[in-house]
Amino acid sequence: MEITGQVEDIIYKNENNGYTIATFLTEEEELITVVGYLPFIQCGDSLKLMGNMVNHIEYGEQFKIDTFEKIMPQSEAALEKYLANGIIKGIGPSIAKKIVKTFGEDTLHVLKYEPKKLAVIKGITEEKAIHISEEFNLNWEMWNLVSYLEQFGISATSTKTVYDKLGENAKMQIEENPYVLVDILPNVDFKQIDKVAMELGFTLDNTKRIKSAIKYGLHQISYNGHCCTLYENLVAFEVSLLGVSEEEIEEAIIDLKVTGDIVLQDREEENEEWVYLSSFFEAEQAVAEKLLRLKESENRKKIPNFEKEIKKAEKLQNITLSEEQKEAVHAVNENNVTIITGGPGTGKTTIIKTIIEIYKAHGLKPVLCAPTGRAAKRMTEATGEEAKTLHRLLEIGKLQEDILLRNDVQVAPIDADIIIVDEASMMDIFLTSYLMKAIYQTTKLVLVGDVDQLPSVGPGNVLKDIMESESITTVVLNKIFRQAAQSKIIVNAHRVNEGKTFLVKGEEEASSQNDFFYIASRNQEDILQQILSLCKGRLQNYGNYDFFHHIQVLSPTKKGRLGTKSLNEELQKALNQKVEGMPERQNSGYTYRKGDRIMQVKNNYDIFWERQTENAYETGTGVFNGELGTILKIDEENKQVKIQYDDEKIAWYDFAELDQIELAYSITIHKAQGSEFDVVILPIFPSSPMLLTRNLLYTGITRAKKLLIVVGYDTVITSMIHNNEIKKRNTGLAYMLEKGEV
Repeated sequence: MEITGQVEDIIYKNENNGYTIATFLTEEEELITVVGYLPFIQCGDSLKLMGNMVNHIEYGEQFKIDTFEKIMPQSEAALEKYLANGIIKGIGPSIAKKIVKTFGEDTLHVLKYEPKKLAVIKGITEEKAIHISEEFNLNWEMWNLVSYLEQFGISATSTKTVYDKLGENAKMQIEENPYVLVDILPNVDFKQIDKVAMELGFTLDNTKRIKSAIKYGLHQISYNGHCCTLYENLVAFEVSLLGVSEEEIEEAIIDLKVTGDIVLQDREEENEEWVYLSSFFEAEQAVAEKLLRLKESENRKKIPNFEKEIKKAEKLQNITLSEEQKEAVHAVNENNVTIITGGPGTGKTTIIKTIIEIYKAHGLKPVLCAPTGRAAKRMTEATGEEAKTLHRLLEIGKLQEDILLRNDVQVAPIDADIIIVDEASMMDIFLTSYLMKAIYQTTKLVLVGDVDQLPSVGPGNVLKDIMESESITTVVLNKIFRQAAQSKIIVNAHRVNEGKTFLVKGEEEASSQNDFFYIASRNQEDILQQILSLCKGRLQNYGNYDFFHHIQVLSPTKKGRLGTKSLNEELQKALNQKVEGMPERQNSGYTYRKGDRIMQVKNNYDIFWERQTENAYETGTGVFNGELGTILKIDEENKQVKIQYDDEKIAWYDFAELDQIELAYSITIHKAQGSEFDVVILPIFPSSPMLLTRNLLYTGITRAKKLLIVVGYDTVITSMIHNNEIKKRNTGLAYMLEKGEV
């Protein structure tokens, strides 16, 4: 069935995937309810809908949309409504009315081909008229592309990326080579694009098809943290994916090597050949080269009579460094690059503070940084010195989403005598390569981290690779200090890391702090009720811990009854219930309310923010993946949400941008890397074996600062403690450093 008409009102819209419920006025003047996927559709849009009438048990008769096509408004009234819907910047209801009244049935022609005529209308300059025309034409070009890309399984949200990369001739270029979409959008479904290409007449042995599939395969491995793959594994994967011979794959690999799209690396000692996308190889190569150059450079920032300087710093801070700590501080003075690694309570912060003290006393400039906002904030609080995120320090603008272009990122050189990076285990190979690009040859570099935590979310295993190469001076801290040893959180973290079970009641010293509790359970519903009880008031009574200021629930997984998705719904229901008359907003399967805890889940380099402190008013751009905040306001009139992040910056999000956030009453342990919370509640339950590892449990435990409550299955906890099989990441950084030739 096919109907044509105009969108009258949007009742509900999921901004993430475009699922919409709307009232629709047909050409026959009949008002009906339509449901289906209508991404980017606004009130006033004229559409041709294909689908069927269905009878919903609760809502009655509806038109269920299979596909749709956007068409130009046919009447002057429809055109006025379309122009007034806010989709074109510079045109509101008043201006729309004037335009249609002035030009009548010629309105579309004027907008498209003679925009300067719009300047006869009061309030529209020639410059504004041209801008309005550009917006109108871009909107229309985009829509033609949206409907065309549907057949490739590409969502409307990705259409702008395609348009930006390919320009006005995008459709023609895709028809000539559909596989270009794989290069532009690495997350696409290759099989879907392949299917359409076959229908367009491409053959199995088409070289564009095979080359595109090879690059697609090398992209896919990066989502599991790998930078490269064995040659024979790649060939086997491609044969299975494409249904062509090994010889045809190998010919395409040679061609891609010649054009510089991929790199083949022979590791003769291992008798192995590895394949990289060129950007990954260049990133590893850049890191290895810079580390080796820094290591071999003259140590111009070495401070003489260093033992004397350490004593001065100890006296000033009223501390006594252990032999391990002194070794670390000496190593920094003796080397241009140093790694300091150790678990909680081993004195890493004291070492950092001592290094800062000594170098500042000699008029040298230390710069502190960390991969995430929360880690940088924690570093600032611990040292009393400003620490920046690496993105902010490097002044990285908006990165291309296409990973192939990441090595083109421009960074600001770092004005420093010594750079100290905390939580270095979180740096992926690309972020590390940007950092290396920004370091002057005479600057010292200190990488501080805990190599036993989870590796970076992005590709690579930088800190571990550097340590395994034994090319860079490394100090491993093992001693837990007396004060830290009183914390059962710290003691149990180290026990887990050593493959031992938690201390049970009675085994700890009498002086131990009551900062660790284990509640055994073998029932997921019981675990859920324990979590809700702890968050709703039990911990308020125990230590005056308020959920919204102190408590964070961490889960090993997003899925299941105790995964973050379900926990967020349950915790929101318990802690921030719906209030009649208060606005709400739905997006990505979540309902958002004022007061909700949220997390940014994508890097947004462009969003404007402001921050008012006691001493200053500050503005800037950029909110990054992993930042936590609270919804202050949902403004339905302006279709915006006001969010305050934990570092006090405030940003406004359009409703269409809410796919960038998620509820964060509960977050995954992976997302909590680099963060520390006063109170952590950690449910442990049967889940994917890939997740139930020692380093995941260890990372979860070490996120708690004042109180940790583990609730879960004895058997699963024991299994995690004994499961020290960390999934190996295929990288080449250690090899490059060991060889010393890059």
